[in-house]
Amino acid sequence: MLLISYLKLCFFRGSPTELTPSRNFSWQCIAFYLVSGIIVEGLIADFADGTLEVSLRAIMAFSSVATFLFFHKNILLFQRVFTAIFVCENYIMILAIACEALDFALVRIHYEHREIVGIGLAVFLVTWYLGIVAFILRRFFAYNVGKSVSLAFCYFVLTYGIPMLFMDI
Repeated sequence: MLLISYLKLCFFRGSPTELTPSRNFSWQCIAFYLVSGIIVEGLIADFADGTLEVSLRAIMAFSSVATFLFFHKNILLFQRVFTAIFVCENYIMILAIACEALDFALVRIHYEHREIVGIGLAVFLVTWYLGIVAFILRRFFAYNVGKSVSLAFCYFVLTYGIPMLFMDI
């Protein structure tokens, strides 16, 4: 039932402030985040690089949330905020795995416009992800839409951009 309540956040319903995850639920979210991320990155690159990049993303995600809450002087919300974000990110990651499977199928049938389909789906998923993170931050901290979207974009750059740059070095 708790998972369903968290998944509602992916569709901009409910409020993360009303959800209190158990420690076990939060650890399961982290484990799923790592496993699903390694699968996606392993399909794109290789297993070792994918594992390293996903590990760096998890470290950056925890650090970003902790730093944000530290400056907000509300570190006690850490588990609730990161669990809300991770559950929704896990949902997006499941969809990304499905997109990878679709791309594989389109390659097999030699679909001429598969790159356009792939880019379109990627843009859609990233935009949806930014919207979800902005929604969660807005609900927790009563920000306006602009500030929520800006913070969601910063979070995205920190958790995906920095590990990606590190991997390119």
